[in-house]
Amino acid sequence: MLDQRAADATAVAPPLSQAVGYIIVVVFGLVIAFTMIFVTRILKKTIGEDNEKTEMFITANRTVNTGLTASAVVSGWLWSTAMLGSSFVGYSNGLAGPFWFAAGCSPMIVFFAVLGISCKRKIPQAHTLLEIIRIRYGTTAHIVYIVLCLINNIIAVANMLLGASAAISAMTGINIIAATFLLPVGVALYTFVGGIKATFLTDYVHTFTILIILCYFSVKVWALDEVQSVSHLYELVTAATNRNPIAGNQDGSYFTMTSKNGIFFGILHICANFGLVIMDTSFFVKAFAASPKAVVPGYIIGGLAYFAIPWAMGTLASSVVLGLEDNPIFPTYPRRMTPTEVSNGLVLPYFALTIAGKGGAAAITLITFMAVTSTLSAQVIAVSSIISFDIYRTYFNRTATDRDVIRWSHYGVIFFAVFAAAFSTMLHYVGVDLGWTLYMLGVLTCPGIFPTAFTILWKRQSRVAAIVSPLLGMATGLGVWLGSASALYGGVSVATTGQTLPCVYGTVASCFSPLIYSPLITLFKPQNFLWSEFRKESLAFEVQHLSNSGVETKFDEQAQDDNQLKRWGRIAAIWAVATFLGHWVLWPLPMYASHYVFSEKFYAAWLIIAIIWLWGTLFMVGFYPLIDGRAQILAVFKALRGVKKQADSGSSSISVDAPVKE
Repeated sequence: MLDQRAADATAVAPPLSQAVGYIIVVVFGLVIAFTMIFVTRILKKTIGEDNEKTEMFITANRTVNTGLTASAVVSGWLWSTAMLGSSFVGYSNGLAGPFWFAAGCSPMIVFFAVLGISCKRKIPQAHTLLEIIRIRYGTTAHIVYIVLCLINNIIAVANMLLGASAAISAMTGINIIAATFLLPVGVALYTFVGGIKATFLTDYVHTFTILIILCYFSVKVWALDEVQSVSHLYELVTAATNRNPIAGNQDGSYFTMTSKNGIFFGILHICANFGLVIMDTSFFVKAFAASPKAVVPGYIIGGLAYFAIPWAMGTLASSVVLGLEDNPIFPTYPRRMTPTEVSNGLVLPYFALTIAGKGGAAAITLITFMAVTSTLSAQVIAVSSIISFDIYRTYFNRTATDRDVIRWSHYGVIFFAVFAAAFSTMLHYVGVDLGWTLYMLGVLTCPGIFPTAFTILWKRQSRVAAIVSPLLGMATGLGVWLGSASALYGGVSVATTGQTLPCVYGTVASCFSPLIYSPLITLFKPQNFLWSEFRKESLAFEVQHLSNSGVETKFDEQAQDDNQLKRWGRIAAIWAVATFLGHWVLWPLPMYASHYVFSEKFYAAWLIIAIIWLWGTLFMVGFYPLIDGRAQILAVFKALRGVKKQADSGSSSISVDAPVKE
């Protein structure tokens, strides 16, 4: 993967000017930020959503509906990496690559519904995962998991920024370091003011826009004279792989699920992504922000809808790029893409440039910007919650007021935005790119998977097991990763540690060794934790929520009865198992074992189903939240009309900061 990092002497000239790049990254970012700030003030003015209150800033008063939750879940996984990375592995491994990319994401998104509803039932006042760790296991465990979660957030953000800044730089020519530092600016601004609700709303707008553009690409490609139809595209790719067979694939073909590197990537990706979900406090923050009845359907819908994005776009983009690489319309003609260009995630940008010219380049720059800022927002609010709740409120000011916690949340937003850009810049200068982080991140994100899940689902795990097993897991994973790189490739370097096999071995060791360590350590002195202990500590600030009907309800009244939450838990578990079996076992593994090379008709069906699924995702993420949230939208408009009428009559009784009751 990273074995040929030679300088590219024939780099493609950026199709767009630097001015366009700075307009998208800076001006567009600020426009979005100020728009979200305006929306935040409107929500405060009309329905009483006051982001100067901690519960609203961090958890949106735990009232987010199913549609907006599903949209936020898709957005949380719609990294720039999801689009750039799936195309990259499709180009490298054939159509098995995008499928395994998608199958490595959807099962754990759906599985998170199990953890989310379990938290709603057992500890409904929680703001962060780390509060749960502290209450159950104490200070030492709390500090260990703070470090594990921060490592997860840092490596995730670095992965996003490295891919996005490289793609935006390639399309516009702006300095890659400038892009890295400018991308978080607008994010920090609207997150600073609007908190988690601004994150949800921005996620929705960004994801809707991205899906419209991706669906446009899925139609536009067939208008290209050089492509014309699925059958002609099949012929083009067949000719390309005959010239340049894909090593490790059945007959060297692009059109097969029997891909050794593809299944290695699938194993690596599903392990790494379980770590990214379970150890990412932003997923817990979004689960806590959702209403109890929205957690399970929101995560199930989001997980299933998300599957289509890397599968459809990765398959389509990699097919077109491979098929047209020897055509004069391709940006790199007459040469093929270099390994550095591929590893930097430029397959999708070159696809867009090929089928839509400068308009395609502008579109890909825009969606890359939107994808990275949307997911950055979730990461920033997550780290902000760790700094304010788990560090400041826990160790520096146990009697912190609402205003104190909000102030430190703001400090956290600014600090992490700056730190993430600086850390990504450091990685860039040492030669690390999207491909390297995409393959190795599981070594660092996986050690806490099983100890964290056991914390929420298994009352027997002991305090020592919870503390020691993830540390031993990380040591095991790092040792296997570096040892494999040295043994297989003769040394430890950026190039050797980015190879597929060391990353697979290290990730698997990091993921599954705690599954052995934790039960073994627990055997010596198992805990018999009572879930009711979670409710003995008051975590929520005093809060009242003004519902759309104008009825005030106390915090505890928002939770459904325990039997209903248990029912949702059973539904979540069934869907989690079904999604894993369907997307990762029953569908792909028989195809891998069959050594089947797709016929033209089978490939056509494969691609068309993926594109139809993508359009279904557009509906679920774009239109369903509007349908689901129509009551609140109507409440806002009614309240605004009431304000306007009173303003027209000269009344001054309603101020900007006063919530309007229906």
